[in-house]
Amino acid sequence: MSQKDMTIFEHISELRKRLLVMVVFFILAVIVSFFLSQPLIRYLQTSDYAKDLTMNAFRLTDPFKVYMEMTLYLAVVIILPVILYQLWAFISPGLYEKERKITLSYIPIAVILFLAGIAFSYFILFPLIIQFMMQLSTQMDINPVIGINEYFSFLFQITLPFGILFELPIVILFLTRLGIITPMFLGKIRKYAYFALVVLSAFITPPDVMSQIVVGVPLIILYEISIWISKIGYRKSKAAELQYALENDSNKE
Repeated sequence: MSQKDMTIFEHISELRKRLLVMVVFFILAVIVSFFLSQPLIRYLQTSDYAKDLTMNAFRLTDPFKVYMEMTLYLAVVIILPVILYQLWAFISPGLYEKERKITLSYIPIAVILFLAGIAFSYFILFPLIIQFMMQLSTQMDINPVIGINEYFSFLFQITLPFGILFELPIVILFLTRLGIITPMFLGKIRKYAYFALVVLSAFITPPDVMSQIVVGVPLIILYEISIWISKIGYRKSKAAELQYALENDSNKE
């Protein structure tokens, strides 16, 4: 049954089914993450970027809060393939058969891009910010007292958004195949997109030109890759529509 043939109640029932699967896998992932969180927290505390920093707990509940946040974030990362598959399964009845197979192959690519975004932000962006903040504290003759809750909250705020941001090419390709956007539209708004990315890089990096270039250039390249991928997806989508129309015409005859 295609999505067009489904009633609103069947849509709701299907959505509830997909959400239930995600909740079950999330609970299982949380159980696994309980055993992984502490070793990961210790590793991040002893990494090259944090080994010279003394972590403090300003509240009795701070260590537990960090532990739970790490557990939940880690669980989401673990079940990311499941989340993407369930989203695909929900909308796939509205796609052509070829598009179903193609879009299913997007899932591992999306996971890789998400992990690449986290790696980029942790290994490149995060050290720049830490170094800048420590230098600024030294110049101002300030002794920084770092709270473990604030440190990890800041780490999550930097890394997770970049994981999502690196999904841009696959999201663009998916929306192109659905006919929601076109590469022509992306090219037309290129200068506005560049401006938004430059502002974003200036907002999330220390106020020096080199850091903004290190972050801004990859984001602009990512946007250009998205346009290129969109062109490929657009051509294939038009070819699929033409083939489908020809098959329908031959069947009528």
